[in-house]
Amino acid sequence: MYKELTDKKKKIALVGLGYVGLPIAMELSKHLSVIGFDIDEKRLDKLRQHLDPNGELGADVFAGSDILFTSSVEELGNASFYIIAVPTPIDQHNEPDLQPLLSATQTVAGVLKEGDYVVYESTVYPGCTEEDCVPLLEKISGLKAGVGFKYGYSPERINPGDKIHTLQNTVKIISGCDEDAVRDIYNVYHLVVRAGLHIAPSIKVAEAAKIIENTQRDVNIALMNELSIIFDRMGINTYDVLEAAGTKWNFLHFSPGLVGGHCIGVDPYYLVHKAKELQYHPKMINSGRFVNDSMGRYIGKKIVKKIISLGKNIVRARVLIMGITFKENVSDIRNSKVVDMIHEFQDFGALVDVVDPLASAEEVQKAYDIPLLEHPDGLYDAIVIAVAHKDYCTLDESYFLSLANGKAVLGDVKGIYRHQIKQLEYWSL
Repeated sequence: MYKELTDKKKKIALVGLGYVGLPIAMELSKHLSVIGFDIDEKRLDKLRQHLDPNGELGADVFAGSDILFTSSVEELGNASFYIIAVPTPIDQHNEPDLQPLLSATQTVAGVLKEGDYVVYESTVYPGCTEEDCVPLLEKISGLKAGVGFKYGYSPERINPGDKIHTLQNTVKIISGCDEDAVRDIYNVYHLVVRAGLHIAPSIKVAEAAKIIENTQRDVNIALMNELSIIFDRMGINTYDVLEAAGTKWNFLHFSPGLVGGHCIGVDPYYLVHKAKELQYHPKMINSGRFVNDSMGRYIGKKIVKKIISLGKNIVRARVLIMGITFKENVSDIRNSKVVDMIHEFQDFGALVDVVDPLASAEEVQKAYDIPLLEHPDGLYDAIVIAVAHKDYCTLDESYFLSLANGKAVLGDVKGIYRHQIKQLEYWSL
C-alpha cells in the first residue's frame, strides 16, 4: 500500500477538511496524490481558490500541491487509503453526537474496495472505532475487517492558532488492526510528522490516550476556576496567587478562564458516556465539567453586580463584549462560552454589543443569532475583554475610558490588565 501511494499509483483521501483534516491533507499532498473530500461546497470553493476558510494556512501552502478538492462520492472512490477527520460534537444533553462520524463512515463504506485502508482521526470514546465504525464499514461494503480492508486510529493533535505545536513537530499516536496496518499507517504519517510517531498497543489505547489529554486539562482548569471563585470572595487576585505559586519548580501552570471549543469542552463528555455504559459514574470529571460549563454565567453575574454597585440600573445598561471566539487568536467560534456570558447579561435586561477582529459575523449570526459589530458603537457601562486576542493586549486605559459611559466596569477575564487600571472599576477572575 505505502509503495503504491508514494509511486502515486494509488490515492489517499482526507474526509473532512476542517481544522484537523485540511492541514493533514495539505502536508500529504506534498508527497502523495490526495483527494480532499468535504460536503460543504462553500468551503470547497474557497479551497480551490487557495483560501483556508479557517484562516490557519496561507496561500503558499497550496502551491505545488497534488490535491483534488471535491464533494463527489464517485471521485472519493478513486482513493485506496481513507483518513476520516470529521467533528465529533455533543448534543444538547451533553451526549456524544456520532452522526457526522457515522455519516462519513457510511460514505467511505459505499466506495470501499478490497485492500483499502480506513484510518480515523476524530476524537471518540475508547471502543468507538471497533464497536461503532468498523461494523458499519463491514455491513455496507460487504468486506471483512482486517481481511478485506485494513483499519486504524490516529488521534488528531491539532491546536487551532498554535504556530509552534504543529502537525509536523508534534508526536503522533498511531494504531492499527494488525502489524501490516500499523506498518503502512506508520509510513504514511512518517512522511509529514517530523517529531516522531508513538505506536499504541491497541486502537482502544490510542482512543483513550486522546480522550484523557483534554480531560486532564479540563479538570485542571476547573480547579483554577474554582480557586478563582474562592479567591474572589477573599478579595485577592487569582493571577497574583498563581504567579507567586508558580515560582516553585513543580507547580503545574494552569489558569482560570472560559473552556469552550471543540476539544476540551467536549471530549470529557465522551469519556463520561462510556464510563456510564460500564456502570461507573465519574465524579471528578463531571465536577470539572460543571465548574467550567458554569463560568460564563458566573462572570456575567459578577460584572452585573459591579455595574449595580456603581449606582446604575442594569436594565438597559450597555455592555461591550470584546471577543467571541472560543480562545485567543483564532477565528473558531465553536462551543464558545462567551455566549453564556452574553445571555446572562441579556437575562438581566442589559443591552449587549459584541466585537471580535477574527470571528466571522456571518458565522456568529448563524450559530448563535448574535450580531457582530465591526467597531464599538457609543458609550458603555461595562466593557468585558472576554478573549485575550493579541489586538486587545496592547490597549491602554485611555482607550477603555473613551468607550466608558461615565463610571464603568472593566471586566478582564484573563487578567491582561491587572495592576494597570486606575480609573475604571476593574474585575478579573
